[in-house]
Amino acid sequence: MHKQIEKIKQNEGKPRVLKNIFNKSEIEKFLSLYDELPITVHNKKQNVIKKRWLQEYGKELEKLFYERLSNEIGKFKYDNLKTDQGDDILGLFQESYNPIGLHIDGGFNLNDLIYKQTLIPLTPVGSTVIFKNRFYGQSTNFTTDKNELEKKELNYGQNKRSSEHIGLYGKKPFDSDIHKKYVNHENIENLVGLEVELIYEWEVGSMLIFDRTNIHCSSSVIDGKKIGLTTFTKK
Repeated sequence: MHKQIEKIKQNEGKPRVLKNIFNKSEIEKFLSLYDELPITVHNKKQNVIKKRWLQEYGKELEKLFYERLSNEIGKFKYDNLKTDQGDDILGLFQESYNPIGLHIDGGFNLNDLIYKQTLIPLTPVGSTVIFKNRFYGQSTNFTTDKNELEKKELNYGQNKRSSEHIGLYGKKPFDSDIHKKYVNHENIENLVGLEVELIYEWEVGSMLIFDRTNIHCSSSVIDGKKIGLTTFTKK
C-alpha cells in the first residue's frame, strides 16, 4: 500500500468533467501528435495500440496542456513512467477496439504522493465508468481470471494482477441493469461491492479529471475504435 495514504486522501475529490476545454483546432493537433508518435505497444490479441507522449514531441501542446490542467488542479508533476533514457513521459495515447478492464492507476512507487489523472477523448464514441470505491495500492488490474492471476513476470510499467478487491467493499451484488448496459465485458462477480460514481460519456473537446485511487474501467460501449489521451500526476 502507499506510504502517504492520509495525505493522498486530503487531495481527493469527486470526478469532474470539463466541457469544451479544448477547441476543434487543438483536438486536431492532439490527433496529429498521435499520428507522429512511434508505437510503444501493438497488442494484436487485445487489439490495442499504445503510444507514449515523448518530451521532444508536441512542445506547444505540452505547454497548453499543462496550463489548462494546472488552472484546474494547481501545481503538479507528471507521473507517466520514463523512457529507456530516463526522460519523463507526458502521457499515454491509446487506440483500442475492445473495452479495458477493471483497474486503478496508482503508479509503481509507493512513496509517491499520487494525485489526479486525466482522460481526453479524441474520438466521439466511448464511455468510462468511475466507481466510488478506492484502492491505495500500486497500479493493479482487478480480476478473478485464474490465468491472469498467474502472471507474475511483468514488464516495466505493467499492472499487477490481483483479486484482493473481492470482499474488500462488502458483498452487495453489482447492479444488474448497469452491468448489462455498460460493463458486460466484466464478469459480474468481479464487481461485487462496487458502486458507480460516474459514467463519463466521451465528448470530444472535454476532459475528465479524477483521483488515481478511484477504481475504474472502460464501458462496453465501443463503436469501432476509440482514441484517448491519459495523463497521471503526483504532487
